[in-house]
Amino acid sequence: METISSILYYYSQNAAYVWVEFYRHFLMSAYGVLFAAIVAIPVGIFIARYNKLSTWVISLANIIQTIPALAMLAVLMLVMGLGTNTVVFSLFLYSLLPIIKNTYTGIRNVDHALLESGKAMGMTKFQVLWMVELPLAMSVIMAGLRTALVITIGIATIGTFIGAGGLGDIILRGTNVTDGTPIILAGAIPTALMAVIADVVMGWLERNLSPIKKRKGSLKKNIAERAA
Repeated sequence: METISSILYYYSQNAAYVWVEFYRHFLMSAYGVLFAAIVAIPVGIFIARYNKLSTWVISLANIIQTIPALAMLAVLMLVMGLGTNTVVFSLFLYSLLPIIKNTYTGIRNVDHALLESGKAMGMTKFQVLWMVELPLAMSVIMAGLRTALVITIGIATIGTFIGAGGLGDIILRGTNVTDGTPIILAGAIPTALMAVIADVVMGWLERNLSPIKKRKGSLKKNIAERAA
């Protein structure tokens, strides 16, 4: 109870500071995933078209994923310096694997009968991609974005070591004081809460934005209507 009281007291005295760091932490994670999605989704589509390249691209993304976060930040810091941009770029790199892999898997698993139906209607390759493949693969792609966002929220805490701020600042302050457990928890609890909320929201989008069964039925109906 004493620890809980200490945490609540810390929040009452530093509410504005905690909110600012929470917001900064979320923005770093979100920007890292956003920039990764801009690059990784087209790459996933490309390697789905040219399957021979998939092993090399996914292996490279796997190698990036195995680099320890502190080592990644140390190397990037030498090139990019201290600050938020270095952390965002490292989160961008860590987000590539789940997004590329899920995009590739989603595009490759689209029903070939639907692709052939689209081509038979006279659709261009871009129209087939935009109207058939991406809608059917969207739930799988969203699962990759969901995984990437949860990963980056956890990794972003170490951005404090290079002056990027975020909830890691609160955790680090707790390690530097005597009996700092309440302060450490005051930083760790919002981080875990952010990850849980992000997972729930992205899971909801994954289920409701583009459910595969509903999309398949809708696309089959549209293709049949346009063919008629």
